[in-house]
Amino acid sequence: MGLLYRRIVRPIFFRQDPEHAHEKAVRALALASHLAPVRALLAWRGRAGVAAEPVRLFGLEFPNRVGLAAGFDKNAVCWPALHALGFGHVEVGTITRHAQPGNPQPRMFRYPAEEAVINRMGFNNDGAEAVARRMAGQPGPGARRGPVGVNLGKSKVTPLEEAVGDYLESFRLLADHADYIAINVSSPNTPDLRKLQEESRVRELLGALAEANRARGERARPILIKIAPDLTYPQIDAVIQAALDFGLAGMIATNTTLARPGFFADVNEAGGLSGRPVRARSTHIVNYIVRATDGKLPVIGVGGIDDPVSAGEKLDAGAALVQVYTGMVFQGPWLGRDIAAALTARDAAEWRL
Repeated sequence: MGLLYRRIVRPIFFRQDPEHAHEKAVRALALASHLAPVRALLAWRGRAGVAAEPVRLFGLEFPNRVGLAAGFDKNAVCWPALHALGFGHVEVGTITRHAQPGNPQPRMFRYPAEEAVINRMGFNNDGAEAVARRMAGQPGPGARRGPVGVNLGKSKVTPLEEAVGDYLESFRLLADHADYIAINVSSPNTPDLRKLQEESRVRELLGALAEANRARGERARPILIKIAPDLTYPQIDAVIQAALDFGLAGMIATNTTLARPGFFADVNEAGGLSGRPVRARSTHIVNYIVRATDGKLPVIGVGGIDDPVSAGEKLDAGAALVQVYTGMVFQGPWLGRDIAAALTARDAAEWRL
């Protein structure tokens, strides 16, 4: 299926504007999500060759270690079909308190030779209230093929000084529909958002969210924070300490980068770079977090994963789970299933040794 995608489907999609192609894929998967026979067919194909042992993490059960990162299903319209394709979990969003159109188009750019993408989408989404209403009509926690994470970001219209309230309201609206919550303070495409990774600001934000989560009692949700690959080590240490102090369930490493290595030094497009160029840096940060916390803070590794080898690197660096997105653009919709199957075979081979 991967070869068929690369030789036939991908050339058709790549002749289209990247965002338009993305929207067509989302619409097709949203339709599949509502058609039980189609979902069943996808699920049959998505399970083929995968005999993974479920992974228990954050008090949740993940069918396999490979998830789809936030950014694909921004408005929670097609995650059932994505689960059926073989992903062990799906992270929807990023969702903001207020609906917003995102940045001016064009805002997504493919670089096939580098297997990379630059985007400056700007959290285009329907807003927390609309997404909460949509998710209220979908299978909820405990009735899904795998966990659904909800990724929250700051609304562009909200001043930085009011960011905590913005996140809290989104959390209030969406927590009941999420298996876990991911706090996005690391996208480079919303002005000042990355300032929320600064020590004083991240502690204020995580402290408020942790308190709101505790107040939910048995309905509390695992909260993770997603960080940028461009942080210095002292900045990473500050986020780690805040995550530990406020009892976060884990971290997601990493988001897109503002760095422009190699080929991209001469590329004049603003936005976050994802795909193969961020692979090594994100793996290094995964390993840094795991070593700094002695493995006490689970990490979801994301960045440059497009095959079993790159996924295995993240796991060998200490990641508990991995996520893909840009790799799926270049390798096709069955990438999660294919990687999960390969990792299962790898685990079995190591066990035999």
